[in-house]
Amino acid sequence: MANRTPSYRFETERLLLRPFVPRDATDVQRLAGEEAVARTTLSLPHPYPDGAAQMWIDFRTDAARHGHGYTFAIVHKEFHTLMGCISLNMTSEHKRGEIGYWLGQSFWGNGYTTEALIQILQFGFKTIKLNRIWGAAMTKNPASSAVMLKAGLKHEGLFKQHIRKWDQFEDIHYYGLTSEDYFGDKQQKG
Repeated sequence: MANRTPSYRFETERLLLRPFVPRDATDVQRLAGEEAVARTTLSLPHPYPDGAAQMWIDFRTDAARHGHGYTFAIVHKEFHTLMGCISLNMTSEHKRGEIGYWLGQSFWGNGYTTEALIQILQFGFKTIKLNRIWGAAMTKNPASSAVMLKAGLKHEGLFKQHIRKWDQFEDIHYYGLTSEDYFGDKQQKG
């Protein structure tokens, strides 16, 4: 598996989650480069540099090829519109995955990210067989916290001034879910 990229694709009620391809770079730069999107994410730059989206797509494709993580374009199934990104980055030794996501501002407030995250949790626990999935959100981004709570993750703590974003220290909420809790909630395993 180290020499070929797994091609996981998922369909939900409204979404297609698929690997990014080179032609997505323009949309990634435009959507991820929105100031409102970058302001409340842990790692997106603003302005988003020319060429960076293609380098990021190549990096994420390589990570999937080596089993370090999977990144999916969030695409509206009916309109074929790229709306954002959701990823699951792995720490194989600990059977743990970190979720991350962003969505273009014009798509906010419609439940798309929650729908995508529910699918990625299923992928992580049922397909990849992770023991734990976790995520983080800045306190100034309550919508991101709401996404994780709606998808079933539990609040695990607050780290005060844990990261520096644009020369300001930010408080971070952490959320998590174990496979035991996931399958216990689902009343089934496998």
